[in-house]
Amino acid sequence: MRGVWTALITPFTPNREIDWAAFKTLLEDQESAQVAGVIPCGTTGESPTLSLAEKKQLIEFTKKELVGTSVQIVAGTGSNDTAESIALSAWASSLGVDGILVVTPYYNKPSQSGLELHYRAIADKVSCPVVLYNVPGRTGVSLAPETVTRLASHPNIRAIKEATGNTAISSEIIEQLAFAGVKMDVLSGDDATYLPLLSAGGCGVISVASNLFPRAMVALQRAWETGNVSAAMEIHRRFYPLFRDLFVESNPGPIKAAMKFVGLCDSGLRPPLAPLSSGSESKLLASLSRCGLQSNGGTL
Repeated sequence: MRGVWTALITPFTPNREIDWAAFKTLLEDQESAQVAGVIPCGTTGESPTLSLAEKKQLIEFTKKELVGTSVQIVAGTGSNDTAESIALSAWASSLGVDGILVVTPYYNKPSQSGLELHYRAIADKVSCPVVLYNVPGRTGVSLAPETVTRLASHPNIRAIKEATGNTAISSEIIEQLAFAGVKMDVLSGDDATYLPLLSAGGCGVISVASNLFPRAMVALQRAWETGNVSAAMEIHRRFYPLFRDLFVESNPGPIKAAMKFVGLCDSGLRPPLAPLSSGSESKLLASLSRCGLQSNGGTL
């Protein structure tokens, strides 16, 4: 899972139905930007307020639109119910996705043993790679590096989206994997730690920002991989204000507001998410301007 993987937003119409035309445009832009892959039905896609039928429709639509392209599809299939996660994961695997993204169970607060059992139970029922998704700020529970290392022994568990925002934790995971002699791709789940994690041995990013400027994110990866560290640093510095302010309120509120600003889709969210406050919107608009994005100017 090397490179840039976009955690796709789910555009909605004003009556909060899925805007399929806007979603199609988003997929076309991602393919044009040559991202490594896309992830429908993740946190950025508002998975908690998508019905099961909508999740399946989004995954099927993504697969149909990207058939014949180089863009891979990792479907968000995790929940806080192991049985439910197994069912959707097995369905997505049978559909032929390139992988599944499975978030740590939220609200339940399982122990490390419970987390390991959860992931192994899912991985046993699929034939595609499983990507662990560690985001304790939203779930209330964090995968310990030791647990990640044990899970890496499962042949289907091949990567982790590390979204603690703490590169020391990511570095500890990379260290323990190396010490144990097992392999797993470690990707940043926070755009601000993308470049720092590459420098620590990470493979790429599962990105919110690449909805908005996928070409710049791909350019950062290519610059790093070709040894042009100064160019990678310059891209990071240019877009850091948005790496920060796309999280000025809960994701995906800010990224949807930004996507409306560039003319791609409406900014509507499903409750309980609410539109940005005026203060947050002003801060975001200032950073969009600072980073060179213009109203109705399209993505970069």
